Amino acid sequence: MAISRLFRREKLDNYLKSDQHFAKTMSAKDLMSLGIGAVIGTGIFILPGTIAAQYSGPGIVLSFLLAAIVCSTAAMCYAEFASVLPVAGSAYSYGNLVFGEIIGWVLGWALILEYVLAVAAVANAFGAYFKSFVAGFHLTIPTAVAGPFDPAKGTYGNLVAILVVFLISWLLNRGMRESMRINNAIVIVKIAIIILFVVVGAFYVRPENWQPFAPFGSAGIRRGAATVFFAYLGFDVVSSSAAEVKNPRRNMPIGIIGTLVVATILYMLVAIVLTHGALHQAQRR
Repeated sequence: MAISRLFRREKLDNYLKSDQHFAKTMSAKDLMSLGIGAVIGTGIFILPGTIAAQYSGPGIVLSFLLAAIVCSTAAMCYAEFASVLPVAGSAYSYGNLVFGEIIGWVLGWALILEYVLAVAAVANAFGAYFKSFVAGFHLTIPTAVAGPFDPAKGTYGNLVAILVVFLISWLLNRGMRESMRINNAIVIVKIAIIILFVVVGAFYVRPENWQPFAPFGSAGIRRGAATVFFAYLGFDVVSSSAAEVKNPRRNMPIGIIGTLVVATILYMLVAIVLTHGALHQAQRR
């Protein structure tokens, strides 16, 4: 009896009834904007160069492609579930509906851990960027509030990162419509900066500077792919908004797969320009 209760499946009608208060206002374009905003973060100009230097070399382009192919298998699963089961909750809800409550509980906590990891990384990166930004104005953030919680070394937390998390949480509580307006504006600016970087950097691209293309061999490309896999965290967040989407059977797959495709193209373009720039500067020295 106890085992059967653990694997008791929730009824879809109950989910659909509880989601009735959500306004279905999101289109495929909104979903892609939401996904791109979650996937493409502050590390797009840092991660390719770091992984290229340590593992892949210019072959980092193939590392991003390989990681995207692996992610696409999960993306298609999310697209299938989200279009057939247009309910809030993402994998947590799918687990409850298909496998039972215990599986949904495990998946729910896995999602929480994933988002905590991703949010912490992005918030800390934002804090580092902000610290560098104010340093240009000869301003300094006290070390005590600009690092990890480590009282033994005199640091008690990253104040900027904490404020960013609270600000985004407050914004989300304002409602999806207001959140999407700000998210769309941020995504437009973000993509514009990336495109500007790629266009300007393209004038300095010389393919002969990519030799050797894979200095660490195929093993380095695979290791790089395993590392940059982290960069794709976030595309699954699109499925959490299924209850607020117009025509989810059509728009959810477009939003999820489209997010992965656009993110992969942007990552690969930045990697091409960025790794060439590093090699070009090295040769000049």
